[in-house]
Amino acid sequence: MASVFEEKNLSKAIMRVGLPAMLGQLTTLIYNIADTFFISLTKEPAMIAAVTLCTPLLLIIMSIASIFGMGGSSVIARLLGEEKKEESGTTMNFCTYAMVIAGIITLALGLAFLQLLAKLSGADADNITYTCNYLKWIFIGAPFIMLANGFVHLFRSVGLIKESTIGLVLGNLINMIFDYVFIAILGWGTAGAALATSLGFVCATIYYIICMFREERKKNQLVPLTPKRFSPNAAIIRNVVSIGIPGALITVLMSVSNIVLNNYISIYGSDAVASYGIAYKLDMVPILLSVGLSQGVAPLVGYCYGGNKKKRMSDIMKYTILYGVFMGAIFTAVFILFGKQLAAIFLQNNLLIEQTGDFLKILCLSAPMLGVINMMTSYFQALGKAVKSLTITVLRNAVLFIPGVIILNYFWKLNGVIAALPVVEAILTIICIAMYIQDTNSNSK
Repeated sequence: MASVFEEKNLSKAIMRVGLPAMLGQLTTLIYNIADTFFISLTKEPAMIAAVTLCTPLLLIIMSIASIFGMGGSSVIARLLGEEKKEESGTTMNFCTYAMVIAGIITLALGLAFLQLLAKLSGADADNITYTCNYLKWIFIGAPFIMLANGFVHLFRSVGLIKESTIGLVLGNLINMIFDYVFIAILGWGTAGAALATSLGFVCATIYYIICMFREERKKNQLVPLTPKRFSPNAAIIRNVVSIGIPGALITVLMSVSNIVLNNYISIYGSDAVASYGIAYKLDMVPILLSVGLSQGVAPLVGYCYGGNKKKRMSDIMKYTILYGVFMGAIFTAVFILFGKQLAAIFLQNNLLIEQTGDFLKILCLSAPMLGVINMMTSYFQALGKAVKSLTITVLRNAVLFIPGVIILNYFWKLNGVIAALPVVEAILTIICIAMYIQDTNSNSK
């Protein structure tokens, strides 16, 4: 544990926890792009649109896992900083079984309200069949989607960083293989894409459970899997949920804002939704790398906070933000210069390629700002300051974004809708910096 969280060289410490998380997010991104690529081979914009419309619901399923994954991770990291290993293990055990129960409930409710959820996502007569085909297999795989996503965070918090990354990479690689088989060879379309996704998470979950059995045999008290250790007290449940629910609401509100955005874009037709879907998938490269960096560093920040190492924590924040801003700036330059060439990988229609390239140039303007926003969100989660983390999310996805989409659509139509994201994130970056300065000043008193 000390070799990971007490590395003296700050840059090396950040890279040791951040790079594996970024690698894991990168493979998730590659799977997303592969998913879109194989669907695009059908040359059916309605299928591409259906996958785009389903993405927010998939994120909501993952967000339920965040209640126990990110919430548990924050609590465990701080407990370890306080050298409370027994309580850390009990928290890990509780989170594991809670995710199983939540996954089964989501499966049942999702299948029961399948058509309604498809329509709420923005599906129309052109793509509702494809949308329902995708959602059915996603909900069937919901318990495994939750476990795999939750374990990624929980494993990092107990120092199993390599295992966390391997499970994520393994699931995504299997997903891509099945994408090729189910879509390119068998021609199952959106149903094949969703089945491949669920099977990838099944394999990742199996790997994580094997790792937990191995750690239990090693007498690692931080990773207990046996039901005999399922003995959470009110304090553990309260601590996990108080951080986890705001953490989950981050993704839920993001999904709601995406649903609103998709509904506005769908006003301009399936081609517009398809173009945005491709542009957004490409823009997910800097987004997910930034998320990976901030989430990977979060347990390190929580460990320092629990151990009252404020100077080290402050330096880690500064270095991580600088790395994130620099990385985002590089992607902005690449997308502005080569946006249309990248769009041509997925599309054959010249008008769609032109439109997708233009969308990407607008979306990518927010990439450097992600280094600040995502790290601030992870910072407050790591410290257990759920209200401040949630405040950033509510501002980003509700208070600023939804009115922004409505206003910009009124003045500049489709391009205005696309521009809402970078406009909002520019404003939010200033707010995040102010919140961080205020928090550090109050902590130093």
